[in-house]
Amino acid sequence: MTVKGDMVYAWTTSCDIHGECGGAVTALLQYALSSGMVDAVLAVCRGADLYDAKLELITDPAQMPKSAGSLHCGTLLSAKMVKKYLGGAREMKIAVPVKGCDAMAFYELAKRQQINLDNVILIGLNCGGTVSPMVAREMIADKYAVHPDAVFKEEIDKGQFIIEYTDEGGAHQHKGISIEVLEEGPEGYGRRQNCQRCKCKVPRQADLACGNWGVIGEKAGKATFVEVCSEKGAALLDAAVSAGAVAVCAPEPKGLEIRGKVESAMLKLGDKNRAHQFGELGEGRERLERIMRLSSRCIACRACIENCPICYCVECSTAKPHLVRPGQVPPDFMFHLIRFAHIADSCINCGQCQELCPMDIPNALFMHAQQVELEKMFGHRPGYDMTMPVLAFAEEMDERARLSATGSDMIFDNVFNE
Repeated sequence: MTVKGDMVYAWTTSCDIHGECGGAVTALLQYALSSGMVDAVLAVCRGADLYDAKLELITDPAQMPKSAGSLHCGTLLSAKMVKKYLGGAREMKIAVPVKGCDAMAFYELAKRQQINLDNVILIGLNCGGTVSPMVAREMIADKYAVHPDAVFKEEIDKGQFIIEYTDEGGAHQHKGISIEVLEEGPEGYGRRQNCQRCKCKVPRQADLACGNWGVIGEKAGKATFVEVCSEKGAALLDAAVSAGAVAVCAPEPKGLEIRGKVESAMLKLGDKNRAHQFGELGEGRERLERIMRLSSRCIACRACIENCPICYCVECSTAKPHLVRPGQVPPDFMFHLIRFAHIADSCINCGQCQELCPMDIPNALFMHAQQVELEKMFGHRPGYDMTMPVLAFAEEMDERARLSATGSDMIFDNVFNE
């Protein structure tokens, strides 16, 4: 009987599952579906190629093996899809494999009553970061001297972005380059900027946190390191083991130490990248002017709003004509100020607002920089539990409207040190 805090090595017992690290995640999801614990699994599957990740709702357990394996060039975020297309999991039970930012998004939507977490099993996946698909293709052609279409597998391991590909003679080859080297260059290669700043590498908000960090000895590459993070996760793991769907053993003591060191190194790298990227924004008036200048490219397409997991209002304040004049391009800076005031305290640094901006405005950098300052001021860390955000303590409707001017001024006075 496992309990919250337990850690095990786990692997599938099925010959049909050929996942990475023993296929434990796929086996757990398949068992949750076949046993009736959930009605469906929302999984990331490969589309046309490894640069084309897609979300797929799987209801047939026999279809689960096709979701096995990781796609580091997939930059999808699942939580808003659950809210938008699956009714917030109010009428169905689902299991979802999640990165750190996915898990954070689920919590932020749940505390806004947009998702029913009671009906969701979150299987957390340790995440070293993701690479934008077009950047990945360009980077592989430029730095690896390999045609992107020849690559059939990629992974991030031991500080490298590693590709496996078929050479001109038909032989399988592999090549790895240090992520740090890739990201130091001026080309913008490597992981997305928000991933470089991320400090949620092991998503313990999920019910189980799974990955290959810390799996050593004879189980290296053949098992998944699983940390039990909730009673719900413990129940799933116990049931899967009892049914023979998954086998487990105790982790190597040295593996526990290695896992901790890997996570610590990733967190330190996140701090380093935050200091560098936030430093480039400047401080005080310099930061504000830089944000105004870069956001002047905005065409008001609203992709940042449509894809933000925190934005859920039916009637968006940025669409109100007395605040933002309709049809004006670029829009008044008030458009961005409203977004900052509404979202900055709850930004989870998922990067969607930047990844999907057609004008390449570093929206996620702006928002995350403000969130970090607000966290220092008020102590609120979004996406880790059900604690309400700072702005939730302001009264809604008329009271919020009355306070919006002074509230926004206060936030920006502190964030920009003015």
